[in-house]
Amino acid sequence: MLDRKENTAFFHETLSFWKDLTQPQKNMLLQSMVKKNFVTGESMRSGSDNCSGLFLLQSGQVRAYIVSESGKEITLYRLFERDVCIFSASCMMKNIAFDIFVEVEKETQAYLIPISTFSKLSKEALSVQAFTNELMASRFTEVIWIMEQALFMSFDKRLALFLIEQSNIEESNSLEITHEKIANHLGTAREVVTRMLKYFQNESMVSLNRGAIEILNRKKLEQLTL
Repeated sequence: MLDRKENTAFFHETLSFWKDLTQPQKNMLLQSMVKKNFVTGESMRSGSDNCSGLFLLQSGQVRAYIVSESGKEITLYRLFERDVCIFSASCMMKNIAFDIFVEVEKETQAYLIPISTFSKLSKEALSVQAFTNELMASRFTEVIWIMEQALFMSFDKRLALFLIEQSNIEESNSLEITHEKIANHLGTAREVVTRMLKYFQNESMVSLNRGAIEILNRKKLEQLTL
């Protein structure tokens, strides 16, 4: 059970339906919500067997991904501070026929709304249903964009986009990331990533070091994405 005064402003900003709940509903939510800490590399959700509820990220960074039959991963989207992880409650969504995994990329603090509480609120409040539908639509838009990239975009462009995105996230041109990790994000083989990165290096766009990549010419990388 949470302190009733703890981060109420956070819930108001993160959950658009908070203002529409009755006081008893708010009390139920606060009483059932649990604060959790996750370390880098930990799993917040491991496939369809794990349906904890909704996670509200107070801090940190996580990624949602799927795994192909051959074992390749591809990142669907990433979540940051004040984002909501809807697929950790996918057992509420009867038409989800594939497993989604959620991995912690940076130490994360999150509030968990248990599935029983969220289901009850969804039945009682239309604003909760609207919140869920809007969040699902937003996430599926991101998923479709990733699928379009994988199917129709050349790999040099995909890799350039990823490096620029990673640079924006880290707020740095020095990226501590392995070729294997990039391959997991982009749904390809490590060898493919290595070959393209070596091409980028030969073109003086990046510098490669063990477990790290330095962006040398961001403008040239951005031109690849056009």
